[in-house]
Amino acid sequence: MSRPLIAIAPDVYEPTPGSVRAQCSLTYARAVYAAGGEPIILAPLVELVPDYLKRFDAFVLTGGDDPRTEPFGVPTDPRATPVHAARQAFDTALIAALLDRPDIPTLAICLGMQMMALLAGGRLNQHLPDTLATHAHHRHDAVHPIVPTPGQSELTPGPVTSHHRQAVADAGQLAILATSDDGVIEAVCFPGAPMFMGVQWHPERTADPRLGRGLFERLVQVARHRRSQT
Repeated sequence: MSRPLIAIAPDVYEPTPGSVRAQCSLTYARAVYAAGGEPIILAPLVELVPDYLKRFDAFVLTGGDDPRTEPFGVPTDPRATPVHAARQAFDTALIAALLDRPDIPTLAICLGMQMMALLAGGRLNQHLPDTLATHAHHRHDAVHPIVPTPGQSELTPGPVTSHHRQAVADAGQLAILATSDDGVIEAVCFPGAPMFMGVQWHPERTADPRLGRGLFERLVQVARHRRSQT
């Protein structure tokens, strides 16, 4: 069977006024390819979302800066670094559509997980230094352990690589799969879905094989199975 098509949602930036560009670290693409998938970096155009859901076997929602929270009824913290409006619009449309289709395998990373939680009715801690004495353990590719939620078997304990200044405070309709040892929500999922997961860490930069490349391998495996069934 040919490699399943794994769509990767890129970041959006504007180096000079009016010059809006999409970009994506090739680390994500290499992780997908090493796991057996064919990585396709998307054009972040809202009008293409319905077509993307028909064409691709799975999705990776990448990391980035901070979401604007006014659409979710909360002022954006003035210390946040908001993502480009075009990225927020695209991620919002794509994730909202995927939440209606949890049968489509999805791996949401860092900002991707935060947006997933917001669209699932959750909320964010917008500035971890205000509430977490160990906030530095989550910045600048720091490595720290995660603790799986008792009773779930989707993740195992181990070290992960993180780089974030915000975190999910309430996962909404999503289930919590793991936290860090200082209580930060580290992983969530759509209950009952075969692979619809958000992780606060960066698996594409995590050395632990179960919590790094293993997540991409699982995404591709579920995508391949789904393709064979359809």
